[in-house]
Amino acid sequence: MKKQILSLAVVALLAFGVQSCEKKETKPADEELTLGNRVDSLTTDIEEVKDSAVSKAESAATKAKDATQNAATDVKDATKKAATDVENAAKKTAADVKDATKKGAEKVENAAKAAKDGTVKTAKDVNEALKK
Repeated sequence: MKKQILSLAVVALLAFGVQSCEKKETKPADEELTLGNRVDSLTTDIEEVKDSAVSKAESAATKAKDATQNAATDVKDATKKAATDVENAAKKTAADVKDATKKGAEKVENAAKAAKDGTVKTAKDVNEALKK
């Protein structure tokens, strides 16, 4: 994502640089410029373009930094939410397993009591039958 943002910033910087290179003012035809004046004029234009490009690059870098920070915050929030969801699901599953285990133990206990009661009753019946 950082590479995409930086690529967009570079493209924007180049576009602004190209636009800034276009002459914004036309100079009167009557005015004859000497070679020195032409060099000074071009130097000034180059400095203006450079300053504008630097300013626009700094602005793009700031925007890219802000976007990166926002993305990092979003990822952090999503990770926290996912961790909370996993924790809650684990707690619910543990509670369900505990309840199921308790119910299973109660059924086994009841079956054991029924078997014991049936055995005692059967033994009593056998003893009575033997006495007769």
